[in-house]
This record gives sequence, C-alpha cells and structure tokens, in this order.
Amino acid sequence: MDDTDGDRATDTDADTETDADTPTDAEAACFEAGIKFGTLYHQFAGTPVSPESAQSLATAMAESIENQPHCTEVTVDVRTDELEAELAASTADYTELTGRFLEVEIVVDYEGCTVLTRMEMEDGYPLMRVESVRES
Repeated sequence: MDDTDGDRATDTDADTETDADTPTDAEAACFEAGIKFGTLYHQFAGTPVSPESAQSLATAMAESIENQPHCTEVTVDVRTDELEAELAASTADYTELTGRFLEVEIVVDYEGCTVLTRMEMEDGYPLMRVESVRES
C-alpha cells in the first residue's frame, strides 16, 4: 500500500509563523512597558518610607527601572501628602510603600515606537495604563 495517497498533508502551516502571529512594534513596546511597571511595583512594594526618605526612594526607583532595556525615561513621585496623612494617624515614623503613595510615568522606546505609560490613583486603586503609543 502506498502512503502517498494525497489526503495526508506533508507540510503544515502550523509551524510557519505568519505576520498575524508576530507582535507589532507597538505591541512589543506596550509589553515592555508592562514589564517595567511590574518590576517597579513589586520590587519596591513594602519598602519602609517616610516623608524624609520619600525623595531618595523615588530617585532610586526611577534610576533602577531606567536600567532596563528600551526604557528611556521614568518619573516617580511619592505622594507625600498621602504619606503624611497616613503617618498622622500612627505612632510610627514610617510606613510601607504601596501604590496609593505613588504617581509614576514610564516611557519606553522599542524599534521607533514610543509608549507613554502612567500609574496613578483612580477610585482608590493604583491604576497602570497606556497613555499613548507613537510610531516614528
């Protein structure tokens, strides 16, 4: 019996990558921005912070994330008004860093595609989102 009966596929397209399967530069840039936010948030959440240490912590966070590939700019602002309000109701001189104390902006440039992302409080939650995607 001959195995070449024509009904059996000898080559399949399943192993062939198409353009539709390949992320665009904009999608890859957005993914990179997400990685940066995940790193920033989870690396520093829980860090002891006080109004006196807030600026140096913000600088350390920004400089740390800027080391990552494709990251061109990071701005971290610790919301010291929220931090001071938290500490006013406490006997401690510091508290743990959480997203409610942060406003962050991250810019990623990947293959000529620039993504601006931001994290800020929205309805009591530190929301991270893509603000804009620009291709040059």
